[in-house]
Amino acid sequence: MLKALKYGALAAFGFAAISATPATPAKADAVSDFYKGRTVRITQGFSVGGTYGRYAAMFGQFLPRYIPGNPTVIAQRMPGAGGLKAANYAFNAMPKDGSHLLEPLDSLVIAQLLRPKAAKFKANEFTWLGNAIQSNAVIVIRSDKGINKLSDLKGKVINMAASGKGSQTFLMPALLNGLYGAKFKITTGYRGSSPMRLAMEKGEADGISLTWLAWRSAVPQWFKPGGFAKAIVQIGVEKEKELPNVPMFSDVVTSKEDKQIVAFMASMGPVGRGLVVPPGVPADRVAALRKAFSQMVADPEFIAEATKRRVRVNALSGEEVQKFVSEALKVSPELVKRAQKLILGK
Repeated sequence: MLKALKYGALAAFGFAAISATPATPAKADAVSDFYKGRTVRITQGFSVGGTYGRYAAMFGQFLPRYIPGNPTVIAQRMPGAGGLKAANYAFNAMPKDGSHLLEPLDSLVIAQLLRPKAAKFKANEFTWLGNAIQSNAVIVIRSDKGINKLSDLKGKVINMAASGKGSQTFLMPALLNGLYGAKFKITTGYRGSSPMRLAMEKGEADGISLTWLAWRSAVPQWFKPGGFAKAIVQIGVEKEKELPNVPMFSDVVTSKEDKQIVAFMASMGPVGRGLVVPPGVPADRVAALRKAFSQMVADPEFIAEATKRRVRVNALSGEEVQKFVSEALKVSPELVKRAQKLILGK
C-alpha cells in the first residue's frame, strides 16, 4: 500500500517544510505551465527513518525551488522486497509525465541481472536525474560476537538481518558466503534499516550490511573504540576515507573471475539515493528536472541541511549516472550465471 507523507504536515517525523518562495524565477514556458500548481510525488521503497527517507525529505524541501513552476512535493513510501516493489511500480505503472519520481534502491542494476523474474524493469531505461551520494556497502557485526577481522568469520555462523533478496542487505552477505566461505545466516523481512539496527541491539541479529552512509548517519557512536559494533569489510569502488583499516573485498579475492563479480556488485555505490523518472517522460521536462537536481545538490543550504541530518552530499549528474548504469549492465551472461549460483544458489 502506498503511504503518503506531505512535507510540512509531518514535521514530527523529521520532514522539513517545503519553501513556498522560489529561489529562481520560473520561466513562462510549457514546462513551467505544466508544473505550476501541480503536485510532484517521490516514491521510495524503504522506511521514513533511514537514509532513503532523509534524502527524500531533503529533495522535497529543496527541489521545488528549482523546478519551473515550483510545484508542491509529496513523498510516498512503498516498502517491499528490499525496494523492488517500488522500482517495479515505477517502471510499469508510474505516470510518465514528469510528475512522479522514484528514489531507486542502490542494488537496482544487480537485482535486474541476478533476479530477472523479480525485477520487472530495465535499469538503463529509467531516466536518471542525478544522485546525491556514493557510499560503500559495509558489513557490520556486534563486537561481542568476537569478529575483529574478516578472517574471524571462518567457521562461525553469524545471523544477519536483511530487508529482501533484492536489497544489498541480503546480496552482500550472500556474496561473502559464495566467494569467501562465510556462514552468514540471512533473515529477510525487515522493513528498513531502523528495524534491522533494533534487531542488532536486541540480539535478534548479529550484523547487517548497510552503506557506510547509513551507519555513520544513524549510529556513529557504535564505532568508537570499545563500541557496540565493528565494521568488518566494505564493498565498493573506492575505500571509504573514514574506514582506512577496513579491507575492501575486491582486495581480498584473488582470481580474475571473483574480482569481476565483486566489481559488478560494487556498482550499487553510485546508484542509490538519487532520483529517476520512468521511460517516456517528455524530453523538455527531463531536461528541466535534471537541471533542477544539479542546482539543488549544489545549493549551500541543501548541503547544510544534509550535515544537519547527518548525511553527506557527493553528487553525480543524471548523465553521469545514466552512463554508469549502462556500462554496469554490460557484463557477460557467463559472469551473471556464476554470480547467481554463488549468491543465490541458482
